[in-house]
Amino acid sequence: MGAPASADEPSFHPYGRRRSPRFLPMNPWLTLPYEPAFAALGPDFYAEVPAAAFPQHRLRWRNDDLLPRLHLNPATVRDEDFVEAFGLFRSDRPFLAMAYHGYQFGQYNPRLGDGRGFLYGQVRGRDGHLYDLGTKGSGQTPYSRHADGRLTLKGAVREILAAEALQRLGVTTSRCLCAIETGEDLWRGDEPSPTRSAVMVRLSRSHVRFGTFERLHYLKRPDLVGKLLDWTMATYYPHLGTPGPDAYGAFYAEVVERTAVLCAQWMVAGFCHAVLNTDNMSIVGESFDYGPYGFLPTYDPRFTAAYFDEMGRYSYGNQPRACYWNLQMLQVPLQAAIAPSP
Repeated sequence: MGAPASADEPSFHPYGRRRSPRFLPMNPWLTLPYEPAFAALGPDFYAEVPAAAFPQHRLRWRNDDLLPRLHLNPATVRDEDFVEAFGLFRSDRPFLAMAYHGYQFGQYNPRLGDGRGFLYGQVRGRDGHLYDLGTKGSGQTPYSRHADGRLTLKGAVREILAAEALQRLGVTTSRCLCAIETGEDLWRGDEPSPTRSAVMVRLSRSHVRFGTFERLHYLKRPDLVGKLLDWTMATYYPHLGTPGPDAYGAFYAEVVERTAVLCAQWMVAGFCHAVLNTDNMSIVGESFDYGPYGFLPTYDPRFTAAYFDEMGRYSYGNQPRACYWNLQMLQVPLQAAIAPSP
């Protein structure tokens, strides 16, 4: 990991007055072969959004371990490259705030979606898998409601710590690519305020959630559920073959298996995710989106990491039951979209 650096726009802007573009190396983040995979589904699944403009851009974390996976040599990627791509958001591609709903603590909530982040881009990794670069704290979207679309620096650090710890404990998890402090004062009720702001970028196999399917079912669009299902299978489960009754059943069975394995990994690691709503369940069985998580100091099935989970619905010991219930809820939109075999 390179040393943190302060990089405000005038000091390195490739089209600024101080330097000529021909003397600057090309930013590798801007020249990666991004694939418009999710974008190809169409605007029924997302909203195109701009990134917020921030008063400051200071790189606080870069995860060089991940760069070779994306065909990048860490030695050739400058701190300024991270800031230009993920702080100043130089890009000619659209940023996509993904739309979804979800069951939150057992109650259906249709007022969700990417409210403080977006899908920055999708890249084919060295291993052949498609990876999402997703932001958190990059500004308001149509799904922000009355929120400010920002992330605290403390929140970014907590997600970095969770992802790196879980990865080393053998859990299938998203990873944090970078965190950039953005120079704003934020007010939050659950930490001393004002507190510092940041943008974090997450590297994930997919940001499609159980709740992505649930939203389309809520909108009474089984055609779009079917479209998303076929796309998900072709993108993340190509080994299951051509979509059809047998393949659909195999798809759901594999989602169940991956979710069960993930939950078992959490239990072995002594990890309490704390917010296992269906909008926080990945369709590829990957752990992500770390808020009020916790690791058990001593074995206690009743351990609950979220102060607002007063009934212990998502306590450490209840995680298998919560995942089972979420998988049952996923059956509803899938069944509505899959025609019964004759």
